[in-house]
Amino acid sequence: MELVTVGDAAARLGVSTRQVQHLVAAGVLRSLARGVIDAMSVERYLASRGSYRWRAWSSPTSWGAVALLSGHDAGWVGTAQRSRLRRQLHAMTAEELVGRARGRAVASRYTGHTSTAGRLRGQVVDTSRAAEALGLTATASVDGYVAAAELDAIAARHGLIPDEAGPFTLRATGMPLDVVAQLASAGPVLAALDLAESLDVRERRTGLDALTSALARFRD
Repeated sequence: MELVTVGDAAARLGVSTRQVQHLVAAGVLRSLARGVIDAMSVERYLASRGSYRWRAWSSPTSWGAVALLSGHDAGWVGTAQRSRLRRQLHAMTAEELVGRARGRAVASRYTGHTSTAGRLRGQVVDTSRAAEALGLTATASVDGYVAAAELDAIAARHGLIPDEAGPFTLRATGMPLDVVAQLASAGPVLAALDLAESLDVRERRTGLDALTSALARFRD
């Protein structure tokens, strides 16, 4: 495991040390000890932010974008804001969408017993089927959404240990899970956003290509 100081993380991200500390407090970056950051969590944050420093949308707006691109109305977003969001999506690239929509959830990664996968998959909104539909091979890993208030309980229940390289990814969100489940089953957009944040080159390319296609359909 590679470790970096807070100062090194700040330089890599192009932000202040105070902003790095804020990202640690928010669970976006993983601190293993005072003043020390897991380098992989820094790389993952860079992947989710994109090549440019786009300001992230709020969680409701991020989910609104997923809904609109998936053919749903995003009724939790006000009429004026929804109209503005539509205009933004019409002019947006896939890379910008990834950076803007990262506010939909906070991803935490874990390791645990291999037998955990099946049980855990049944307690999250799993996007793996959509990922497989995009041409990726099925794996034993789990990547899914959970209610933010339930994250710690689920991790404890399954004996999960924080590990940035672990096979279990839990994406904690404040959006009701029935809405998340509906959007996950509506098409590949949500899974594509998750894949586009990956450090794996093939997964990231697959996600970005799917988002580019979704944006093109939205403009038609």
